Amino acid sequence: MKHFTKNCDLFFKMKKNVTIILFLFLAFQTQSQDSEYKGAPKIGLVLSGGGAKGMAHIGALKVIEEAGVKIDYIGGTSMGAIIGALYASGYTASELDSIFRNIEFNKLISDNLPRGVKTFYEKEDSERYAIKLPFDNFKIAIPSAYSGGQNIYHELVRYLYHVKDINDFSELPIPFVCIATDVETGEEVVLNNGYLPEAIMASGALPSLFEPSTVNGKVLIDGGVVNNYPIEEVKKMGADIIIGVDVQHGLRDRNALLSATEILLQINNYRAAEYMIEKSKLTDIYIKPNMQEFSVMDFDLDNQIIKKGEIAARDKFEDLKKIATLQKREKKMVKSITSVDSLMVTRLILRNDNNRYTRGYVKGKLRFRLGDKTTFGKLQQGISNLAATGNFKTIRYQLLSDGDGEDLILKLDETQNKTFLKLGAHYDDLYKSAAILNLTYKNLIFGDDVASFDLILGDNVRYNLQYYIDKGSYWSFGVNSRFNDFEKEIDFDLIKSNFQVPVGINLNRLNFDVLDFTNQMYLQTVWQEEFAFSLGVEHKFLRYSTRTLTDLVGDNTQLAINSNKKRTYFEKSNYYSSYGQLKLDTYDDRYFPSKGLYFNGDFHFYVLSSDFNDNFKEFSVAKGRFGFAIPLLGNLSMNIETEGGFKLGTSGVTAFDFVLGGYGNNLINNFVPFIGYDYLALPGNSYVKAYGRLDLEFAPKNHFMFSANFANVDDDLFRTGEWFTEPNYSGYGISYGLESFMGPLQVMYSWSPEGTSHFFFSLGYWF
Repeated sequence: MKHFTKNCDLFFKMKKNVTIILFLFLAFQTQSQDSEYKGAPKIGLVLSGGGAKGMAHIGALKVIEEAGVKIDYIGGTSMGAIIGALYASGYTASELDSIFRNIEFNKLISDNLPRGVKTFYEKEDSERYAIKLPFDNFKIAIPSAYSGGQNIYHELVRYLYHVKDINDFSELPIPFVCIATDVETGEEVVLNNGYLPEAIMASGALPSLFEPSTVNGKVLIDGGVVNNYPIEEVKKMGADIIIGVDVQHGLRDRNALLSATEILLQINNYRAAEYMIEKSKLTDIYIKPNMQEFSVMDFDLDNQIIKKGEIAARDKFEDLKKIATLQKREKKMVKSITSVDSLMVTRLILRNDNNRYTRGYVKGKLRFRLGDKTTFGKLQQGISNLAATGNFKTIRYQLLSDGDGEDLILKLDETQNKTFLKLGAHYDDLYKSAAILNLTYKNLIFGDDVASFDLILGDNVRYNLQYYIDKGSYWSFGVNSRFNDFEKEIDFDLIKSNFQVPVGINLNRLNFDVLDFTNQMYLQTVWQEEFAFSLGVEHKFLRYSTRTLTDLVGDNTQLAINSNKKRTYFEKSNYYSSYGQLKLDTYDDRYFPSKGLYFNGDFHFYVLSSDFNDNFKEFSVAKGRFGFAIPLLGNLSMNIETEGGFKLGTSGVTAFDFVLGGYGNNLINNFVPFIGYDYLALPGNSYVKAYGRLDLEFAPKNHFMFSANFANVDDDLFRTGEWFTEPNYSGYGISYGLESFMGPLQVMYSWSPEGTSHFFFSLGYWF
């Protein structure tokens, strides 16, 4: 019994000692931990690159915020750099969610600039050719990248405007760093200062997809090439605990490598996959969303990708809450970032190594006055005006406060190629089959000029020569020369009503040949930022003829005078005129407009003619067209237009009368499309017309349309007042349209109450 009591006393003494030792050990550990973190631990966040998969970072950030974790440092690469920089600038996870869901990345990446930012020359240029290739020293060059990234850069500048004056990224609301790759040396470049949009754009410049960025004299590409998970840099910033979100995938099999972008990433992943084994071990809380079913370009799957990030972070929720407890920080009120639209640019600073394009050229394209208040939208439109010229590979700009307003620092990386080869093909019911070969040369004589020559081969040989000195809102100078020729079977009554034809010839239809040779010199300026106003002089040689009447001439002296063995001529004169034109075109698409306005007013004064028919007196022709397009419901839109024209003067010349009929986008002179009738069916020296179309885009780039038009056309409609009466002619059409890589495919069946019906078909851009 004594031994038992003695053993119990010994046991309790040992238990007490163990308890004291454990208490001292825990106390030491707690003291050691506090000493290690010097108070609350600093939390670093590492966000990997991964293209569209990087949107999973947003979902992970939502959960991190929900757990109460406050991030002290952020490091990212590529898409991780973009999301990391936005978060570091002060946006919350929910705000990032709203931003990214409202961005159409596919449109941003493709750099398809709105038609509204292009000059009228550039609009026609972009809607005429299917293929455009740089052509230098008689060799075709391959473009270095799919996109210049201009649209994405616009968005970055806009969303990071509130931190535009912070040069040192450690001074951001959350200190930040990102990684890029020096394309010349292959070395890693750590970007922790400079202009934030430029830095993260360089970090995400994926080779072949985006043009490289030049920062501090270095040519930089995607940082994922050398370091797609910059954990070391975040540790160097002072992070004690690392939270990492890794959206990379491992090596993929052949079935998943379906694009050049995926193949490039696979090559890069050879080394990255090996490195990530060690880097994941260095990460305290490693969040790895399941990205196997997504590619780097799946931006349209934003909802699913963001959800994957939430799910992966939710698995680490308890660990995240423990970190939040260690931080011992009070929850602070988060201020919403106010978007700024109004700004005032007081100085324009150009940084352009080649200086091929003058300061006046750049200012003219920007279309806003220095020192006047403007909007962010107009600034972006001005930059886009420059980008739309195709004269610059990349345009990067900075907005920096200068006291009274802001400095706009423009960095222009000029395109070295000055020569371009452009190709296209087209078929329609009037000109039949045609192929276009274009050679464009920039800086032919002056730094701001463009020379372009179209040779059109097919059933009707044509050409179009243009030379244009582009000064934007300043007065520009241009020269055009055009040769056009086509044949069409038309009603003989149209010839009898417009030209002198001998009595006794009985025909229903005849072959009508139109030859037009036009030369213009003009001055043009942009008025009110949208209207193009032109003044010019014009020479035009017109020849209207037929082969049908050749055998019917016989002894008819009157007809024989205007005939030879092959043709009978109705018109064969040179005309000289001066003209003015005012044009507005904000349609979002030339062929299938869903929004925008259109106006084109033209006045020609004909002062001289070689007078083939001996009936010339001075006369004028005025015409105008106005239209608008608006979206209705979903993918249904409506396009309404009205137009008219009239002749002033008593001249007997009928070659410039209006002739309605047919379908198309590129009819010359005063030939006016009018569905329900064949080409060149309804003549008169004056007309009024109304047109309406409903367009349902039932699938991407597929359109089903219903059209209707109404018109009065006759001689002297406006003098007699008959233009305001019930329309004499009407026509209707149902059609299908496809936006193909060659240009629009259009198929239409049209009819009129007067009993005519026609089937129209065209493929490719009109030229």
